[in-house]
Amino acid sequence: MADANVNAEVQRRYREFIDLLPLTIALAGLPHSEAGRYYGEEQIESRLYTVRHAYKAARAIARESVQKS
Repeated sequence: MADANVNAEVQRRYREFIDLLPLTIALAGLPHSEAGRYYGEEQIESRLYTVRHAYKAARAIARESVQKS
């Protein structure tokens, strides 16, 4: 039974992530790479930092909106 609860929690978190992804990307405001050009390791780390913080902000906005409704 504990396995089912863990699996349900993982699925809930995944769904939350997917639901917040459009807002996260909009908040991050990162440009797309040019065709045929790839980001280096440092650029990826920098973009990852930005996306993580944008996701935290998106979660906070969503939770705040739900609580005030």
